[in-house]
Amino acid sequence: MIGVLLVDDQHLVRTGLRTLLESDADIEVVGEAENGQQCLSRLQALRPDVVLMDIRMPVMDGIEATGRITQLPSAPTVLILTTFDDDDEVLRAIRAGAAGYLLKDTPGVKLREAVRAVAQGDHQLSPQITRKLMEHIAATPARTEIPDLSGLTSREREILTAVAQGWTNQEIAAELYLSPATARTYVSRILTKLGARDRTELAILAHRAGLA
Repeated sequence: MIGVLLVDDQHLVRTGLRTLLESDADIEVVGEAENGQQCLSRLQALRPDVVLMDIRMPVMDGIEATGRITQLPSAPTVLILTTFDDDDEVLRAIRAGAAGYLLKDTPGVKLREAVRAVAQGDHQLSPQITRKLMEHIAATPARTEIPDLSGLTSREREILTAVAQGWTNQEIAAELYLSPATARTYVSRILTKLGARDRTELAILAHRAGLA
């Protein structure tokens, strides 16, 4: 069972998210908070696996709360869910340690898939956010050398390209006729070969190598 803490200043939004997430038996909403400070105060008692975090909230916003959460020992994973796709906020959230950034128009099925993915250690970016991240990278002078992808197999390069396009492991598996577990294994192997920390860094490396 994946325990989720909902953090949003709008009660109706939290109610809708609870209903949407708990429509699958393996996800349970263990609690709610209406701002980042309240979220932090409830973490120890609720012990969620995933914090589903809005950004713009009173008292303490979601990005500051994310930065504080990710510094905690045995910290839960933070998945941003917001209506805002400003470049600055996307980058700040990722730098704060968010494992994913989705928009509130994300379909329910995709949201539940993302919660499962980040709970398993994956990173998730909506396609719109992936494009924004790539545009930011393209507009920023490269500070590192073009990565060496010679150690990747053709299949691994194919999967790296898919990761750079913002595909989830489930989408990669469906498109390439793999099991989700096999897709996850491929991504983990690519992370190890390229010395990358997460899927976001893989997307950056793919872009610099000309794959995205």
